[in-house]
Amino acid sequence: MTPNIHYENREIEGERLELTDKKAIYWLGPNVTLRGCTLVTNISARWLHLVSGNLIDCTIHAKSQLKTLPWAPMKLKGCRFKGRFTGNEFGFRTDLDDRWKGGGIEDCDFSEALLHGCGFYNCDMSTIRLPRWPCFTFLDPLRHAAELRQHAWPGRFGRVSVEVVCESPKGTVAVTWHAPTVAEKMDTTVEELRAALERVPQVVM
Repeated sequence: MTPNIHYENREIEGERLELTDKKAIYWLGPNVTLRGCTLVTNISARWLHLVSGNLIDCTIHAKSQLKTLPWAPMKLKGCRFKGRFTGNEFGFRTDLDDRWKGGGIEDCDFSEALLHGCGFYNCDMSTIRLPRWPCFTFLDPLRHAAELRQHAWPGRFGRVSVEVVCESPKGTVAVTWHAPTVAEKMDTTVEELRAALERVPQVVM
């Protein structure tokens, strides 16, 4: 029987939480606050359920790639992210049910993380420290959708990735990608991609 490990209805301060048992299901929340903790993951996102709570001044370290994890139910403040995150969503969502409206993100540092296909929602990106090249971030993509679509992009990046960015959900304020991963999948090179991105003002590299 698969064990369920719950962190709920309490505050935990200054501890190291190892979410690494691949035979367990982990639950953060409801109503959990982690303050000054180190959260280490080495599991698939399907075994990690974020219900509700606060992560304050924590370090989140993904020892293996953490894919398609919605952080929207959690409030993240002053946290540092390390490791590889693919398809993660940060900040609260207003276009989904109430569970996705309780979270948020501010004053967080992703400079030591590798992000690919990750979205930021309904937050102030001036408080977010983004990863630099070879990661790159489209800021305010919905407002700049027409300009992004008119730009000349190499390979299939314009037809596929840029369209995904332009069709982002309501409240999207930024989307971050990893250039080598994009180049491998979109029939282009890192050099061609960078040359195209350097001509777009609303991109952070």
